[in-house]
Amino acid sequence: MNLTPYQYNQQRWKFALLIFAALIAGASLLYTNYLVRNLSKSERTKAEVWAMSTRNIITMPDLDDEAITFIFAVRDSLSLPAIIADARDSIIYWRDLDSTRTIELEENGNADLLYDPAYFKRQLTIMKESHPPIIIDLPVGGQWFVYYKDSLLLNQLRFFPYVQLSLIAIFLGIAYTVFNSIRKSEQNLVWVGMAKEAAHQLGTPISSLMAWLELVRAKFYAENDPLLTEMESDVKRLEVVADRFSKIGSAPVLQSQAVYKVVVDFVNYFKVRTSDKIIFNVSGDTKVEAMLNVPLFDWVLENLLKNAANAIESAGRIDIVVSENIAKEQIFIDISDTGKGIPRTKFDAVFQPGFTTRKRGWGLGLSLTKRMIEYHKGQIFVKESEIDKGTTFRIVLPSSQTYEPAEI
Repeated sequence: MNLTPYQYNQQRWKFALLIFAALIAGASLLYTNYLVRNLSKSERTKAEVWAMSTRNIITMPDLDDEAITFIFAVRDSLSLPAIIADARDSIIYWRDLDSTRTIELEENGNADLLYDPAYFKRQLTIMKESHPPIIIDLPVGGQWFVYYKDSLLLNQLRFFPYVQLSLIAIFLGIAYTVFNSIRKSEQNLVWVGMAKEAAHQLGTPISSLMAWLELVRAKFYAENDPLLTEMESDVKRLEVVADRFSKIGSAPVLQSQAVYKVVVDFVNYFKVRTSDKIIFNVSGDTKVEAMLNVPLFDWVLENLLKNAANAIESAGRIDIVVSENIAKEQIFIDISDTGKGIPRTKFDAVFQPGFTTRKRGWGLGLSLTKRMIEYHKGQIFVKESEIDKGTTFRIVLPSSQTYEPAEI
């Protein structure tokens, strides 16, 4: 299917927005990963400095007070959750863990109580999985192991691009929706203006045609001539079309109408202007009523019957069945043809502006049909279709008749 200029521009804008969003996402992820790597290296260096300062405190007890104060200040400047353990995973020292789960009782300068052993064991396991340990060689030949995990800032930075991308996605979605709404509003104003101008321009020649018909009848004494009667029907049809155009953009006036009669009246007009190889049949409930604007609803029928007739390549049949679902107080109008059918993947696409399978045409018929059905507070959809066998469209309208439940 060839794209219309409207569809081409729409696809181009969507593609451009997608590329723009991908570039933002890629740049954000790359830069954040760069920051994470550098910050991770910085935290590793801090952990190594902390390990060295702890080793110096243990191995050089003869330092003067000023040097010891300096080393303690360096050690205590570390702002990472860390644990010092021996080869048997016995915890010797820790810092920056959850204070509600840790208690340090100082005795001879050593912390000798762990308040929540399970918590410490879990933290040690997490730290072992996060980074390789920093080894402290002791003077007597043993070793201590310094474990640490990433700071809260580093963890937040890792998740920041995903939060950022989510916000960007939301912003782009809102921007696209607003842009699309504004564009559709502008298009609607243009269509309304063109329709009203067309109705205005049609008014004068239609009035002239009616006058000429009356003059021909009087001059040639052809009051009951069938050809002039059909010509008059076509001119009146033009009046209806002009009236439709003049009312576009205004809320339609709905009145309770017998659906079957409205359908039959239009089919009788339409079928004599279509190929005589196409058989029309209207059946169903003749009593049901719905709130209709007859000129607009005739337009709906016209679009659907034209599409059905165009789908039939030579001879065929078009059936219109009117029925009612009393329980839901709904009226169904099924329009079936024996044409070439619609692929299942296109059931929704047929109602989009610009969609057409014909070489000529704007692809607006079913889009307008859907909108006019919505004016009637109803809905329309492809009920069923099979390639080379035919299609059935279903119109669902609310019934204007109410039914009292039967008394038992």
